[in-house]
Amino acid sequence: MAITVPTNRNEKGEKSERERLEERISQLCRYIGKSPWVFHVNTGSCNGCDIEIIATLTPRYDAERFGVKLVGSPRHADILLVTGPVTNQSLERVKLVYEQTPNPKVVVAVGSCPTGGSVFYESPFTNAPLGNVIPVDVYVPGCPPRPEAILHGVVLALEKLVKLLKGGDE
Repeated sequence: MAITVPTNRNEKGEKSERERLEERISQLCRYIGKSPWVFHVNTGSCNGCDIEIIATLTPRYDAERFGVKLVGSPRHADILLVTGPVTNQSLERVKLVYEQTPNPKVVVAVGSCPTGGSVFYESPFTNAPLGNVIPVDVYVPGCPPRPEAILHGVVLALEKLVKLLKGGDE
């Protein structure tokens, strides 16, 4: 009995969305000349988005093979992944992390909470959306967003980073 390995291609032989994302990430990484490093900031989330970010790094999606790697300090990061509705307690911390990240930097709001507030919209204890606190370059909506959506957000962030490195939109 032969074992067949399933492909991600459809009947027409076209590449899947995942394969296209993988190719785009590798092209962008080659252009910037290094691997993009990501720092994750939790601003009061329920951890649903955080779990999906970790799932993006696991072997199934394996963003690390492109060098997309979580780092322990914002001083080493190129991309900030922010989850949560920005509670009053985390407000100053988010601003400090943003300031500590070297330029050029890109901010990705992951999930419904930093995108628009979700169930915490207009709560007196939150400061959502994130765009009111720090500049946001990419929004990844969803509660929680799927790992494919997070990878797509990283691709958009890398495209923005390439533009910044070329000296474009600041």
